[in-house]
Amino acid sequence: MNFKTFLFHPQIAAGIAAAGYSTPTPIQTQAIPKVMQGRDLIGLAQTGTGKTAVFVLPMLHRLLQGQRGRVRALIIAPTRELAEQIHEAVEVLGSKTGLRSVTVYGGVGIQRQIQLLKRADIVVACPGRLLDHIGRQTVDLTHVEMLVLDEADQMFDMGFLPDIRRILGRLPKSNRQTLLFSATMPGQIRRLAGEVLKNPVREQVGQDAPAETVSHAFYPVARHLKTALLLRLLGNTSTDAVLVFTRTKHRAKQLGGKLARAGYRSTSLQGNLSQSRRQDAMNGFKSGKYQVLVATDIAARGIDVSNISHVINYDMPATPDTYIHRIGRTGRAENSGQAYTLITDEDTHMVKAIHGLIGAPVERRTLMDFNYHAPMTKTTGQPKPNGVKPLPGNRRRPQGGNGRSRQNSRASKGAFAWFSPQKARRSAGRVGSSA
Repeated sequence: MNFKTFLFHPQIAAGIAAAGYSTPTPIQTQAIPKVMQGRDLIGLAQTGTGKTAVFVLPMLHRLLQGQRGRVRALIIAPTRELAEQIHEAVEVLGSKTGLRSVTVYGGVGIQRQIQLLKRADIVVACPGRLLDHIGRQTVDLTHVEMLVLDEADQMFDMGFLPDIRRILGRLPKSNRQTLLFSATMPGQIRRLAGEVLKNPVREQVGQDAPAETVSHAFYPVARHLKTALLLRLLGNTSTDAVLVFTRTKHRAKQLGGKLARAGYRSTSLQGNLSQSRRQDAMNGFKSGKYQVLVATDIAARGIDVSNISHVINYDMPATPDTYIHRIGRTGRAENSGQAYTLITDEDTHMVKAIHGLIGAPVERRTLMDFNYHAPMTKTTGQPKPNGVKPLPGNRRRPQGGNGRSRQNSRASKGAFAWFSPQKARRSAGRVGSSA
């Protein structure tokens, strides 16, 4: 099967070819025909399954007919990063259509958005800033005929459901097609779907379980040794792009800085950053300027990078659903991926929950030549060094050493063995303008 089967308008078919799409993913094969028929839809699919195209392509096809220059399609997303990702997909797939898309989110000036909204066909918005525009009467939603709620479970987790209900009150109720996408389906989202969708079809792909392309491993460690173990893991493991998750914004910023000082091309993505710095982190991670990205769960929801080989949970996620979301960043497009989780004695409950999620106990690993009994220093609260000596010039080697995982006896010195701080500066100089 290929995209010609869907009989899209030639202008959209040209955009599909330009984007390099060839074979539809399972969720696209199942759901696109239903959306093209005008049906309301509940799409249950993990991140990385191609669900964005499920609503973008039929939306473009529909909007080619009818009046231009007024908002006829509204896409609501929980984060700025996800809104930008969807907007980018609209621009690429709709590059031959002449339809105009605009992003609406906070953290940036509102005046430019006001001007762009005057002639937009598609609005991709975060709830808070969209309500600002509604209050200012700078957006007209009375002509919306297609509504998409993307990552609905995340919007619930972030407390956006009251805002969503306020926005829904401003939209036409008749002749509106509504699509809801979510990786999980908590009770509040089921109730919302029952309220706003009319006789929806339900399409589900790989729901309630991690992708089969992802392998899992737990690394038990004392809390104060987490950073040292992470550095050793990075030094011992052959990787492409690496995404590291923390629970808090402060820890993401702190850990990203430590990895950078250890010689890694690392940055952090967390809510305290300005929009320009968040965009630089995202673009740099996609382009390869940064090989390691440390992020919180909320900030990472817009990340769409196909070559993430490893997701490392520096902090255990709070729920099994969050575990699914995190590791859904690797093992995409039928590529294999690795999910590592650093676990402490405090994580016993979640360890059992993840075992149940996967349907089998997760392999526990330890690294040879890593001092798991290193004490914490009194002055800094950090462990004493694990035997890593400074390099000449007072530069420190990434704390990888020559230890090997018992499950991985590669002779390689690790993906970062070739990487030095000097090369980091040269590499950043070559790529810097691309971000």
